[in-house]
Amino acid sequence: MVSEGAAVRGTRTDRAEIALQTLTGDPGAPDRLRRVLEQALVFAGAAFAGVYTPGDDGTVLRLAESAGLPRTLYGLRDAYPSTGRSPAAEVYGTGRPVWLGPDELADCPEARRTPSQEFWLAALPLPAGTGLLVAVSERDDGFGPEDRACLDLVAGAVALPAPLPPAGETGDLPADAFSLAMDTGRIAVGDGILDLFRMARDEFDGRVETLLGRTVPEDLPALMSVVEADHMSIGDRELEFRILQPAGPPRWLRLRGRLVPGGEGRPARLAGTVADASTFRSDVTDVARVQQLAAALATAGTVKDVGQAVVTALRRPLKADRIALAELENDRLVVTVLDPPDAESWPDLWRSEWRTEWPDAPVRAMPTLAAALREGRAQIWPAAAALESALAEVGPGGLAILPLPAGGRMAGACLIGWDSPHDFGPDERALLTASAGLAGEALMRAHAFDAEHELVGMLQRSLLPRRLPQLPGAEAVARYLPTTEGLEVGGDWYDVIPLTDNHVALVIGDVQGHNAGAAALMGQMRTALRAYAAEGHTPDVVVSHANRLLLDMESDLFATCCYVDVDMEDGTAWCVRAGHLPPVLRHPDGTTLIAETEGGPPLGVLGQTEFPMTQLSLFPGTLLALTTDGLVEAPDADIDDGMERLARDLAGSDPAHLGLVADGLLGNAHRADDVALLLMRYDGMAVRPLRESWTVWRVPEAARHARRFSKRTLRSWGVTDDGMDTALLVVSELVTNALIHTDGPVRLDLSLVDHRLRIAVADASPRSPVKPTNIGWEATGGRGILLVEAMSAAWGTVPASGGKQVWADLVLEA
Repeated sequence: MVSEGAAVRGTRTDRAEIALQTLTGDPGAPDRLRRVLEQALVFAGAAFAGVYTPGDDGTVLRLAESAGLPRTLYGLRDAYPSTGRSPAAEVYGTGRPVWLGPDELADCPEARRTPSQEFWLAALPLPAGTGLLVAVSERDDGFGPEDRACLDLVAGAVALPAPLPPAGETGDLPADAFSLAMDTGRIAVGDGILDLFRMARDEFDGRVETLLGRTVPEDLPALMSVVEADHMSIGDRELEFRILQPAGPPRWLRLRGRLVPGGEGRPARLAGTVADASTFRSDVTDVARVQQLAAALATAGTVKDVGQAVVTALRRPLKADRIALAELENDRLVVTVLDPPDAESWPDLWRSEWRTEWPDAPVRAMPTLAAALREGRAQIWPAAAALESALAEVGPGGLAILPLPAGGRMAGACLIGWDSPHDFGPDERALLTASAGLAGEALMRAHAFDAEHELVGMLQRSLLPRRLPQLPGAEAVARYLPTTEGLEVGGDWYDVIPLTDNHVALVIGDVQGHNAGAAALMGQMRTALRAYAAEGHTPDVVVSHANRLLLDMESDLFATCCYVDVDMEDGTAWCVRAGHLPPVLRHPDGTTLIAETEGGPPLGVLGQTEFPMTQLSLFPGTLLALTTDGLVEAPDADIDDGMERLARDLAGSDPAHLGLVADGLLGNAHRADDVALLLMRYDGMAVRPLRESWTVWRVPEAARHARRFSKRTLRSWGVTDDGMDTALLVVSELVTNALIHTDGPVRLDLSLVDHRLRIAVADASPRSPVKPTNIGWEATGGRGILLVEAMSAAWGTVPASGGKQVWADLVLEA
């Protein structure tokens, strides 16, 4: 026979009802609403639970409280319109619950979801139309019948506390409560808080600075890390700090608060309570350490930053000999910070697993650590404890294992070891437990930051040139720095394009925006400009074609670019600008000049427009600099001032070391925007090629005339008879092929440099010659290109102004 008590314990809905009745018995508890929501996590298996309530005017439903994983994992917003097509508006308007699975969420335009996972969404109305309960489940079957019954109980148990008055209006504010406007710093406080600060009501001017002025200076950074809006999110915050007293030691106060989003047109508020904490404190030093750790972790951006903050906060105060922080990835412990950092200070297993800078330690090799991670509680082992060698050598005089929880999951572990016997007092145990919770949440945030930052960097690197080509008579270097504000990929790009006849195209550009669309468009524009340049077009035609392409793509974005075609043989350059910054030239004598070049509009703005060309003259030793506006523009400075600063910096640089010049210029970047920088030092070609051209007329004796021109030219260049016959044969075959297989004009170009002769024949057909794979004895053609291949050191074809150029290189005897 089953007892009644056993039956109650076996029914999840009954257990939820008993738990909720216990919570509702204390309606004045400050965290009652959050604890009620936590029951949805426990009894309904929800990963997230939150309450949305209408604002003052009833047009917006705002998140009032939440529990579980961050709402952003599921695309949930801080606020929804109370009318519309969202599930929140539907439930609030109809008073009926909504249960949505992954398929329904995919079809709901207002229910944003992340593509990395599937989840189920439940929205239930609260009693008396006071709002709605939203819950999310990640389980494969979503919310079952018993889960839904538990959520009904949770929705019925929600009773929202009366809202605090706006900052600056005391109203019926409780004695220990406050309300701080984050935009103005005006604060409303209860009489009890003024009593703690030893301040009369008529002495208080409503400014938060007045209260902060009585804070112990050492505690102010930790306090600001909590009350500043940039570091706050929906959820509870708690902090202990000291205020100065007219006589005697400072008084400890405890602040509990949360950031309340203001919604459209309304400022956010920090609301909470302040109480006297002096009677609850046993060791002010340990709590101060936790506060300092919280302040450091609030600004830690990367996993390494988190580890360094933990080491700084714990190792020296605890007089520990070593400390390690590790992330938990599947069944491996990926150590991110070791202090001391040398491998000899750590066990043999760790050294055997050492990889480059960090080791990987398998959790299964350390059962004690695995058990601590499963239980989720801090474990402390005294000196000479029976531990596996991988852990015993970390702390022979005592070992603390701190699992790092975050969002219901285990983010990693922190190991603290002592060489000499160490006594663990109760305050030290509390310090370790508090530090573990802070570090776990920070580690999860930093891991997400690192992963996204690496993805963004990988995407950006894949869209830019891996390396710059070797240039004849010049050296080029490039640099790219992403913005430090946010993680969005930028649209800045650069390129160096080798062209025929010792020409080089230098390109730099910037696509509007910082997102994946801008990056994709940047890759397309870079590819298009490279293709148009390779076809042999002049710079203005190359940029015009890119402009037409961007217009045809019907993109909402536009792009700017600066295109410079440099003739390496004589130092002549032609520049075309499309809404971009002009080049900056540093002459060999150290003087600098911002080139006065004509410019056209940005690409993708106007269809019928011109992009004028401006000629530049480069002398050996001239430095040419192209950059994007991120290097020269700042919120507090005009872009013209930035260009002048760039010119001054170039004037004081040493062009012999281009890499150092580029690094020095980037050291002055404000980094509020992406920065691309392209530098080229023109040295001039040591040996200039000899060149001659001949227009081949379509007459019966055309091949003979071409051979005669070639022979006369080669003799003037000093080519001997041994190389002459081979060259004339190649000329005859290439010219004959062009005349037979194409229409339109044909041009023969000869160039000689360092005993290497290039023979090139250009025609109007874009079709490249095809080398036959098999020729029978009866074939009447197809042998010409085989002869060219056999006689030449190399041959090929390149596009040229709508047609092609077939070339062959011959190495002549010295």
